[in-house]
Formats: sequence, structure tokens, C-alpha cells
Amino acid sequence: MENSISSRLVHAWNAFFNRDPTYRPDYGGYSYQPFRTRLRNGNEKSIVSSVFTRIAIDCSQIDIRHVKLDENGRYLSEINSGLNNCLTLEANIDQTGRQLKKDIVMSLLDEGVVAIVPTDTKLDPTTNGSIDIEKLRTGKIVEWYPEHVRVNLYNEKTGRHEDVTLPKSMVAIVENPLYEIINQPNSTLQRLIRKLNLLDVIDEQSGAGKLDMIIQLPYVIKSDARREQAEKRRKDIEMQLAGSKYGIAYTDGTEKITQLNRSVDNNLMNQIEYLTNMLYSQLGITQAVMDGTADEKVMLNYYNRSIEPIVAAITDEFKRKFLTKTARTQKQSIKYFRDPFNLVPVNDIAEIADKFTRNEILTSNEIRQIIGMKPSSDPKADELVNSNISQSNAEVEERLNGGRADETNSEFSGEEPTS
Repeated sequence: MENSISSRLVHAWNAFFNRDPTYRPDYGGYSYQPFRTRLRNGNEKSIVSSVFTRIAIDCSQIDIRHVKLDENGRYLSEINSGLNNCLTLEANIDQTGRQLKKDIVMSLLDEGVVAIVPTDTKLDPTTNGSIDIEKLRTGKIVEWYPEHVRVNLYNEKTGRHEDVTLPKSMVAIVENPLYEIINQPNSTLQRLIRKLNLLDVIDEQSGAGKLDMIIQLPYVIKSDARREQAEKRRKDIEMQLAGSKYGIAYTDGTEKITQLNRSVDNNLMNQIEYLTNMLYSQLGITQAVMDGTADEKVMLNYYNRSIEPIVAAITDEFKRKFLTKTARTQKQSIKYFRDPFNLVPVNDIAEIADKFTRNEILTSNEIRQIIGMKPSSDPKADELVNSNISQSNAEVEERLNGGRADETNSEFSGEEPTS
């Protein structure tokens, strides 16, 4: 048996133990998901978190598949492999394929670079050029070497994050295509984060429960005795306010109180609004995209400028690291597919279906799958044929029999078959 236990013990490889993945050491429990991506300090408390989440969700909705190409480099069929299973169904024991893609993009936007590591394979990738990937996980690169990287990776066997050193040839290292906008120290996003942090400090000061007032006493405070008398008076008013049920205190008729907790305009909000609009324009995002009211043209611009570069960078690195040169020579590839009908209103579906079937681009059953209906059992529903044009019996028979009708007719007429 190809995948027998003995074969697995001999050939299986694990990124943490370099041994059989069935090994189970002792592990502890957690009250939260330890493998979950957590943004760095500052990113999770601001507008950055919502922008990253929106981009990551949209990227995870795009299908990434291990496919077979024809001689012209066109998509031919889907390959049933371990890598394709990780990308479409189950990436590891904790994540589905879609959750893995969301995890990749969130880590990519937060750190600027992310490592996707095959944690379990059927062969040792350090000694074999061809491997069959069984599990994938994202990790943070903590140290760079000329031909290796040190990755902080979640170990599902122990339930802890561990640092492992792996060769670059077996780790998909994806850099953020929008690095100069998001991750550079003086980029638009980092400047916006600093402004938001300043705004949080001002809000905390204004909401700290302080009265911020000045008491003007009816005597000049120059000597030490007068200062002690003023300090005693200040503490007396504080005790009155703290001990009063409704926060009421009394003062002498000659004392004057000046309130200071008036807002001071420092143009901070104007700067934040300016940087937010600039960030949206540089990322190709609008407020309509964030609140879900964008039309088809705005969403198309958003997908082309923000989503497509990120997904293309991920698939290119997968193709480079997870497919050998022999596999690429055999027309294997990693491709991404976006459903073009997601943004189409229901009113336009009928017109689009008519044009696609009439021009023999999609069959009737393929259209039925798009709108969520089960396929028809009529053989004609699986044919690329224009239903608006009547077909002769000979053409129908030729289509059903794969061209054998013409050969049969030519034999009866004594003519040579035409190619």
C-alpha cells in the first residue's frame, strides 16, 4: 500500500520534529485560539484593523487552485493533490483553505512579509525535489540568513509557537506589494497610525475625570506661609468634591474659580481625515467599498488595484516554491480565479446568460450553476450550441456522435470523408 503506516514512518516529514507527524507529545490547553493572527500594537485599535480585514476577506474569496494547463498555457483541469486540498478544503487541523488565505493576507499586511510553510509532507523537502504537501501554515520571519530563514510557527502538536530554521527553497516568502504605502516607517499608513495614537492620548486626558480649574485666592502668594495656606485651601476643595454625593463644594466670596477644560483646536482631526483619504486613494479603496455601497465600476477598480496584486504575489510564490521544474514542464501551475458574476445585479443576469449561451461561451448547465440551480438532465444543456438557431438532424447527430455521422453518410454516398 502506497500510504501504509510503514511507508509513512519512513518518508513522512514534519517541520518541527523532522520525524513522523503521528508523534504526539504532551500539550496544554488554552482559553483562546493560539494560532489566530494578532495584529501588532497600534494596528488593532485603529482604522487599520478594518481596512486590513476588508482586504483579507476579499482576497480569501478568490479561488487559488493547483491546475493543469494545455499546450497554450490555458486552464485545462484541476489537479487532485495535497497542495490543492490545502488551498481549497483543509490547510491544517485548525484552518480551512479560505481561513489560510485570510491568515496569509492579514499577516502580509501587518508585517510586510509572510512565510507560508509546509509543516507536513510525504517526503523530506530538504533532500527531495518533489514533495507532496499535506499541511500549510503561516509564520512570522524573525531572522534572515543567506539561504535560510528563522520562522516563528505554530506547532499544532504542542499548541505553542516555536522558532524553526528552514531553507528558503521550501518556504513561500511573500512580500507585500503595497509595502511602501503600508509598512514603510514613514508611509501614509504609519503616519496615520501615529496621528491616531496622539488623538487617543488627548481623548484619555479629556476623559480622565479632572476638573482642570484655577482658584484665585484673595491674597498674594509669595511667602512660604501663604503657599502652605493656598495648598491647604486646594486640598480642602478637593475633599469637599470627593466627599460630596453630587460633587458640590463651597468657596469664599472673595475667591474666583476659572474653568480650563475647554477644547483646544490643534487641527489633529483635519490631519487624520486628510491622511485617511490619501490612504484610501493609494490603496484604491473608497468609503463606499468599506460600507458595501460601491457600484460595479468602483469594485472593479478596487479589485484591480488592491486585491489582484496581493493574490498574484501569493500565487507566483506558490508556483515558484511548491512546484518543481519538472512539474512546471508538465504544464502544472498555480492559478487564481475570481467569479465575475459576484458583482452582477440580478436584473442583468438574464441578459448576460443569453449572450453567453448564444455566443457559445457557456452551456446552459454552467449558467444554472452560477445562479444556484441544479443542472438539467437534458443532454442539450451540456452542449455549447446557440439555441436560437435551429440545428439540422445531421448536425445534432454529428455533435452527439463526435463527427461519426459524416463518415457514415460518406460511405453510403461513395464519397471520401471530408476532414
